[in-house]
Amino acid sequence: MRIGLLPLGRATFDVAFAEVKLSLMLKSLDASGFETVGPRDLLFDGDATTAAIDTLKGEAIDQLLILQVTFTDASMTVAAANALPVPLSIWAVPEPRHGGRLRLNSFCGLNLASHALGRNGRNFSWLYADPETVAASDIDDMLAGRRRAGQLTAAKGGHPTEEAEAIVGRIAGRRIGRIGAHPDGFDTCAYDPKALRALAGIEVDALELDQLFALARATNAAPVAALRAEVAGQITDLDTQDQDKLDRSLRLKLGLDKLRRDGRYHAFAIRCWPETFTEYGGAICGPVAIEGEARVPCACEADVYGALTQMILSEASGQPVFLTDLVDMDATDDSGVVWHCGQAPLSMAAASHPPRATVHSNRKMPLLYEFPLKPGRITLMRVSQSFGAPKMVLSGAEMLDRPMAFTGTSGVMRFDRPAGEVLTDIIDSGLEHHMALTYGEHRPLLRSIAAALDLPVLEI
Repeated sequence: MRIGLLPLGRATFDVAFAEVKLSLMLKSLDASGFETVGPRDLLFDGDATTAAIDTLKGEAIDQLLILQVTFTDASMTVAAANALPVPLSIWAVPEPRHGGRLRLNSFCGLNLASHALGRNGRNFSWLYADPETVAASDIDDMLAGRRRAGQLTAAKGGHPTEEAEAIVGRIAGRRIGRIGAHPDGFDTCAYDPKALRALAGIEVDALELDQLFALARATNAAPVAALRAEVAGQITDLDTQDQDKLDRSLRLKLGLDKLRRDGRYHAFAIRCWPETFTEYGGAICGPVAIEGEARVPCACEADVYGALTQMILSEASGQPVFLTDLVDMDATDDSGVVWHCGQAPLSMAAASHPPRATVHSNRKMPLLYEFPLKPGRITLMRVSQSFGAPKMVLSGAEMLDRPMAFTGTSGVMRFDRPAGEVLTDIIDSGLEHHMALTYGEHRPLLRSIAAALDLPVLEI
């Protein structure tokens, strides 16, 4: 078999570490006996990847293997899948949970790719394994198509109760402010306004990031100082941050508040990067954490359905909700890790680790919150559009009393089912990379809400 390689990476992650992982992946592939062609260095941008795809078109390959070394969006994966009509495989790699920055975030790249490929009707095989310990048989199975992603089917979730109907009634007519468009290659964050209105009676206003930036810059100094004093009473290390960038970050929270009042918005879906860093000069992660604690959903990456998901879960639980990425699954430890840059509501902080101020791990700007999530029962939920069909995805887990897995806000959890089975379900469901979580067991009510919305339910 002649294997065409596309090693994908993003320069904002730990490039040196990624190069080590890539060399080990190539070593494992070389030992497998398959012939490989194509680049053996990381492809960091669209132009380089497009050129590599064009080269592979003339190589008469039998299969395309995407080496998902770090997180990337799904645009190049979809482009390669469309350009090369051969069997497709994706190999992503875990990284140690050492309490430092998320150095690769490879699993999230696989997650984005699985959703995008499902929406595009493209079959693929996959592997999530450390190249230092991967079994040769697992590589063989992936390339032979014995690890192919499936497609799970959602089922009727139950019957709408009076409480569920009341929640659906409260949500109908609410408004989401979508601030900026979702990033390219984030099919997980796409939405159709008409479909959303038909599903839940939600209206979306398309706003520009510059509107938020202008409001933030125009905010008077006094309310910014008052907000800083409030935050200083809740977290440590605020004085160690770049004070100018901290001021800009806090102003984003006050800008959101004004937008919410003036536009009568109940939630936001915000294009949080790169412009908040590159054009404005401050992180919106901390402000999103503050809004989340106040039960004002704010979804990263302009994820409108993520904002709807938060809204529903908050109504069902009566509590703050955290919209998060699933960034690791470990079948041996029977656990998974949820993480986001630093935006979980403060009430979710573990008592053993007082929340502290920090900077974005890639962009190095405040304000972000840092703490591990507290132990306890959790419910995870997503209003999903996987495979082009709306559904509610549910899962139950226990947040464990573990050290912080990665900087920002993260938690180690144990699902109700074995982690290896849940991992397969995540890929087979084509699930979006954002899920919402809250504390407590809320699935019975959520099943009824799904029935009231005429949504089938998929439990993973």
